[in-house]
Amino acid sequence: MRKSISLFLFLLIFAGFQMKAPACTNFIFTKGSTTDGSVMITYSADSHTLFGELYHWPARDWPAGSMFEVVEWDTGKPLGKISQVKHTYNVIGNMNEHQVAIGETTFGGREELAEQPGAICDYGALIYVSLMRAKTAREAIRIMGELVANYGYASSGESFSVSDANEAWIVELIGKGKVEKGAVWVAMRIPDGYVSGHANHPRITQFPMNDPENCLYAPDVISFARKMGWFTGEDKEFSFSDTYAPADFSATRACEARVWAMFNRVNSNMGMYQDYAMGHIVKGKNGYATNRMPLWIKPDKKISVQDVMNLMRDHYEGTKMDMNNDLGAGPFHCPYRWRPMTWDVDSVAYIHERATSTQQTGFVFVAQSRNWLPDPIGGIFWFGLDDTYTMVYSPMYCGMTRVPEAYRVGNGDLYHFSNTSAFWTFNLVSNWAYTKYDYMIKDIQPLQQELEKKYVEETTTMIDKKAMELYKKEKASGIKYITDYSVKTGQATVKRWQELFQYLFVKYMDGNVKKEKDGKFETNPYGVPVMPSQPGYPKWWLKEIVDDHGNVILQTGPSAH
Repeated sequence: MRKSISLFLFLLIFAGFQMKAPACTNFIFTKGSTTDGSVMITYSADSHTLFGELYHWPARDWPAGSMFEVVEWDTGKPLGKISQVKHTYNVIGNMNEHQVAIGETTFGGREELAEQPGAICDYGALIYVSLMRAKTAREAIRIMGELVANYGYASSGESFSVSDANEAWIVELIGKGKVEKGAVWVAMRIPDGYVSGHANHPRITQFPMNDPENCLYAPDVISFARKMGWFTGEDKEFSFSDTYAPADFSATRACEARVWAMFNRVNSNMGMYQDYAMGHIVKGKNGYATNRMPLWIKPDKKISVQDVMNLMRDHYEGTKMDMNNDLGAGPFHCPYRWRPMTWDVDSVAYIHERATSTQQTGFVFVAQSRNWLPDPIGGIFWFGLDDTYTMVYSPMYCGMTRVPEAYRVGNGDLYHFSNTSAFWTFNLVSNWAYTKYDYMIKDIQPLQQELEKKYVEETTTMIDKKAMELYKKEKASGIKYITDYSVKTGQATVKRWQELFQYLFVKYMDGNVKKEKDGKFETNPYGVPVMPSQPGYPKWWLKEIVDDHGNVILQTGPSAH
């Protein structure tokens, strides 16, 4: 009997992804760049219509003739069916049981290539179908190439991070539009000891044509550009990025700047590229940008998993684009700007910064792959929901066979609040924090860092060891152990954050700040709350009010309370 994956399941999973604007951030860390020798990639899936959940596809054997139904990630629209393989692997979020992980950022690219009639595989299918089928990063890249060649490509330009326990790659791909079926693409392996990233703009320029160990590409990636009249030089001069998605102000200021911000935090020589990150492009005679950043850099020192988590927390602090201190941050230095991103005053155009940390994050992860452990135990999918500055990464082992109820697909959605949903819990904290940010963030981040430090220490010193002991005796026992731990820890994280929200709401209600003593809210000797602090507004903000409205609010009578 012919079978296909339930359309209902896919509609549930993909329903939140009604997006298609440059909106995501990926960073890539090779094993030689990290303190423990693990490979890590990050992904912040940012969208105003994305409900964050932890996806799960269990490993499964499929009868001959089975079909896989592809549903477009952005719209929920059924695109068609592709042949299923005999066996698919266990997938937790964007990581499978073999420690293969994939993230993406959309770059769009040339408009002529945006639509391909009859194409079945969108970028979501490339990610999740490849994870179900690949044992290594290289195999995932091969599968992605085969999928677009066989079934067509149904999305615009995409950059992908693809990693396993030994290698990390950046893959950049764009469809051939209505001209031909399929897509053109290039994949570059990040040299060991180096870090890279991408954020909604392609970063691969020239690439080696005869180095299959470090570079893979579609055979017609250059000839197709010639056919379209977009390139006429020698093959060695060809730049994927400059040809298929020429850089402009938005590509650098709103996209490349996020990669620069990470580079700038791990390498002391990146200041020279700040001008490029701010949108100032210098172009050569061929129209290619001549001042762009390198594709990868070597960090000044090796980077830990907690460092990587914190690199996803950035508002351009300490740079010209710092979002904490200008008037737009308001009296309480909130480093967020409500959309739209671009706006004008008196016919002059302006832009709000687009930082790595952003309010519209659906989910975020750090996928950590460790080659000294068996795959189901070696891969930890550090998973979080909502704004990276106010959430907690919880460890989900890639071999786990069920997910925590708080993170389960279908526990609430963007239109239906759920008291038990991790997504809604983290949003309660972040959105309340936005109202008095520089006060509340001091209560949020110590707990955030405490929990993440605890999880990192206990996984490496206790859980890995115990899981290995059980796994060697009986694989099923080891898998059950890491599953139980991941589920229990995920639930505990959400419970702690629910308690944090209650504390923050009580403490900062009505613009006051309740006083505390010995870890409790302060009362008088009879148990009645003491008068709260009323810090009001900073002097610089009051001056802005006076400059704007002082003649109306000038005090001429007795003081009021």
